[in-house]
Amino acid sequence: MKRFLSAVRFLSAVLLSVVLFSTAAFAQTVHTVQPGDTMWKIAVKYQVGLSELIAQNPHIKNPALIYPGQKLTIPSYGSVKALEDEVIRLVNIERTKRGLQPLAQNWELSRVARIKSQDMINRGYFSHYSPTYGSPFKMMESFGLRYSAAGENIAMGQRTPQEVVNAWMSSPGHRSNILSPAYTQIGVGLAKKSNGVCYWTQMFIKPLR
Repeated sequence: MKRFLSAVRFLSAVLLSVVLFSTAAFAQTVHTVQPGDTMWKIAVKYQVGLSELIAQNPHIKNPALIYPGQKLTIPSYGSVKALEDEVIRLVNIERTKRGLQPLAQNWELSRVARIKSQDMINRGYFSHYSPTYGSPFKMMESFGLRYSAAGENIAMGQRTPQEVVNAWMSSPGHRSNILSPAYTQIGVGLAKKSNGVCYWTQMFIKPLR
């Protein structure tokens, strides 16, 4: 089983006052429950975690029992997801320029990567090893992801997708993950500290079949 980790830190001399986004201030969608719906089916439909969906709807007292006509608020990360998607697009440009297959986006992996970025902020660390979840490989597995190869890149301080991809591509370890033929799927997670510093996590896997 192939596993590879790499981290890069970048802190600008002067933190810009411009706030690009906020993970706390996300847009919301309302879903009307249809016959046959379950919380799990709705979570998958909107590509959000089941636990996040349940937490967003405290009026649902028993998540196993929902009824047609009920309204559910769906968390959507809006501009944050757009920035994560742009990182993936830029990564695939780098791969295709070198004759490599583009990586497929895995929304569940992006969810785990986003949780990892937020965990680094919440717990005050910058490391592949999380005091909450352990190694990134253990973390992926704890969220139900199975793989034959996996890797992780993390970064801190870059303000845009282009900046963070440039930083990773300038570092041999990160570049190796981005250009590895061993991986077929990618997830990117972004979180922002209260002072505007961005934390980025890239996770790569080749899922087990």
